[in-house]
This record gives sequence, structure tokens and C-alpha cells, in this order.
Amino acid sequence: MGLNSKLKSLIFAACSIVSVGALAGFASTKQNVKTCKKVTINIDNEYNNYFIGDKEVRDLLTREGERNLEGLPNQQIDLKNLEKRIEAHSFVKQADVYRGLDGNIQVHVKQNRPIARIIRPEQDVYIDAEGNTLPLSDRYTARVIPITKSAIIKSLDNGFFQDSTGKAYLALVLHIEQSEFWKAQLAQMHIDARGMVSFLPQVGEHTIEFGRPDQVNEKFKKLMVFYKEVLPVMGWDKYKRVNVAFEDQIICE
Repeated sequence: MGLNSKLKSLIFAACSIVSVGALAGFASTKQNVKTCKKVTINIDNEYNNYFIGDKEVRDLLTREGERNLEGLPNQQIDLKNLEKRIEAHSFVKQADVYRGLDGNIQVHVKQNRPIARIIRPEQDVYIDAEGNTLPLSDRYTARVIPITKSAIIKSLDNGFFQDSTGKAYLALVLHIEQSEFWKAQLAQMHIDARGMVSFLPQVGEHTIEFGRPDQVNEKFKKLMVFYKEVLPVMGWDKYKRVNVAFEDQIICE
């Protein structure tokens, strides 16, 4: 390729970049002069949680009605600030606020998902899938497994489920939450002073001694054998204790 051809290519590329930039700037200017006539709110309800509704989101957007967005020019609406305001809500995991081609505001909210409820003497709290604590809500009560602990061990909140020890307990709770059977069957989880886990079932009078939160898949497989093969034969009231803490053993008494 000759020098003139290279020069022409460079000039063409530069002109193309300038043209695209000019068009983008023109489009942005046209968007800024448009007026917001409508705010559309969409709340992700993937897990059937109802901790925040349209009214709560609208109150956050408008500072409880002090500054309605409808009727404002787009250049007066700070989308990032609106996102931060919504995400300050305890039960909001992520908020996306953007402007449509018509100049109207679209809001998409993804809720935090509680996976367990920590029972405490002063005030219960939820934990989410990352181990963060969430407050209880007057609006909605999540159907998640309650967790109690021995008075001797440290608090289960304030980062417990995010440290090297607590992550194993969080993984155990996530395993339960993701299984329709165990989520329905296990009524309560308890952590004793040695860190051992036990469960109370929804059906049956027995206590399930799970042990440390390790080898989770293997232990639940053994427990499923107990439910599918032992109880139907021996009866649901036969045993008061079932232990799956030891490798290759199921102890029933």
C-alpha cells in the first residue's frame, strides 16, 4: 500500500471517529432536552420475596414525594445518584436506573435473598447468600431455616459467616436452601458450643446429629437413605436420634 493510500485510510478513520462522536453527542443532547413523563419500576421476584414494593422504590426515587421525576428535564435527573439511593435499602442487592429512547425513566431492582434467620435474644436477623446480615421486615417474612446457637459461642452475625470458619456453615445453609426436600423437611438448625450442627425435622420426633459442616453431600446422602429406606420400614416414631456425623455410618437410636 502506497503512502497516499495509507494517508487516505487514516483521514477516513479520523473522519469516521469524529462523525460517530458528533452523532453520539447530538443524540445525548436530544435526550437531555427531553422531559421524563413516566417512571416504570420492575422488581425482580425470582425467589418470591416481597421485601420491597413499587411504593418503597418510588419513595426512594422521589425522597418520599419531595421531588417527583415526572415533569423534570432529563438533564436534571442524576441516574447514578438514583441507583445509589435505591441500593441503600437493606433488601436491594442491585438497582439499574436508565433512560429510554422516549426520555422516560426505567428502574430495575434486584432484591437481596435471605437464606436463614438467626434467632437472637435481642432481635432476630436474616443472612443472605454472601453471609451479610439483613434486618427483619414488617412487609414480609421469609420462609427460611431458623438457626440457634449455644450461648457459649460467639455471635453468628457481624461477619461470622464470612470468615474462614463461618464459610463452611454458610455453605451448609446454602445447600439446604437450594434443595426443595431439605428446605421443607428441616425445621431448625442448632450450633452447639463445640461447633457441631444438629437439626430438628418438620416430620418425625428424632434429632439429626450432623456434626461439623463438612462432607455435606455425603452426609445428606446418608440422611436420605434413612428417610427413604429406614423410616418407611421401622416407622417415623421408632428413633429419637439419628447421627450421620461419622464416615460410612448411620447411627439410629
